[in-house]
Amino acid sequence: MKEYDFSEIASESSPFTNFAETIYDQKFMDMEIYNYPENLANAMELMKQALNGEVEDQMFYMWLISNAPTEEERQIIGSIRDDEMGHFELFRQIYYDLTGMDLRQASEETFIPPENYCDGIARALLGEQNAVRNYRKILYAMQSRIHINMLIDIITDEIRHGILYNYLFSRNGC
Repeated sequence: MKEYDFSEIASESSPFTNFAETIYDQKFMDMEIYNYPENLANAMELMKQALNGEVEDQMFYMWLISNAPTEEERQIIGSIRDDEMGHFELFRQIYYDLTGMDLRQASEETFIPPENYCDGIARALLGEQNAVRNYRKILYAMQSRIHINMLIDIITDEIRHGILYNYLFSRNGC
């Protein structure tokens, strides 16, 4: 079997080599999100942010439901809203388990309604995507199998919500 000497290729500088090194360096720098307990403080802050937006989220879901053109769409959005309410309770429980403190929602939230139903669906779709990204960071900070399972439940629901919003977005020709 012939052995290959890749040292010449590796020493050559190319745009692809620089790009690969940049990706690798960024990935290595991002590895700290996987390190417990260094990432716990960030996870706690992300949970606070998720819980503090609850009032605005409720107003947003009510707006979407009231502007949905069909009963099927109202039911889909209503089921997503109900899931989100359950997620907030799970986050409250996790936060309490980790800190011993009950985190309450902020009472004053400003809700800016979307310009139209399609804009609302687009906002919801992007919100689900951002939630998955943030909730993964929280997941990485969990040590308890129960908390890990709770976060997996939440994250998979958020992915499913994104799929449902994508369906509504396409169905309405947005």
